Amino acid sequence: MSDVALCVFAKPPRAGATKTRLAPAVSDEGAASLARAFITDTWATVTRLPWARPVLASTGPWPEGLLPAPVEVWQQGEGDLGARMEHILLRGLEVCPAVMALGADIPGLPVAHLEAAHAALAHADAVFGPSDDGGFYLLALRRLPAGAFANLPWSQPETLTRTEERLSSLGLTVAHVAPFFDVDVPADLERLERELKAGTLHAPATAATLTTLGRSKR
Repeated sequence: MSDVALCVFAKPPRAGATKTRLAPAVSDEGAASLARAFITDTWATVTRLPWARPVLASTGPWPEGLLPAPVEVWQQGEGDLGARMEHILLRGLEVCPAVMALGADIPGLPVAHLEAAHAALAHADAVFGPSDDGGFYLLALRRLPAGAFANLPWSQPETLTRTEERLSSLGLTVAHVAPFFDVDVPADLERLERELKAGTLHAPATAATLTTLGRSKR
């Protein structure tokens, strides 16, 4: 039985509007192709978890056929990232005892990280998966006070620290799982390529797209 609404936050992949910071390395079209591959690999991972109710938290209408049906799509709504996260996560807590937010730019995330976060919810109100840039790639919650994410710095080196401080100040107990990395800039893409080549990560759609873009010959 699903006890966690696992919400994957994503933008509909479009050239010039998605993963734009990767464009200098792979072009606008290449960045959009990678965005499609990232969400494909991430979705394949979360849909294998027996305890998860996978939800796609989208910033707009989601293209049919991009992911294997059926796909439950929730719209993030308006406002900054904090407002949109609160909207989705509170909705998740209405339908499941716990909720988890996951980025769509973490292809190859080991299932063990997700299992560890699920297990940590047994003794913590909030579970963070720290990312190497100072933010977090995962946040799992058993409860969420209204306004908890208001006026926090997003996409900054202090994002994780400030968010954790905020939740702790509201009385939530906090735990961490192993760190991972977002693929946001060309240096992240190079790291991803190294790990895929070494076999330490498994992301078949992303690997195939990198081959199509000629990156696998680098």
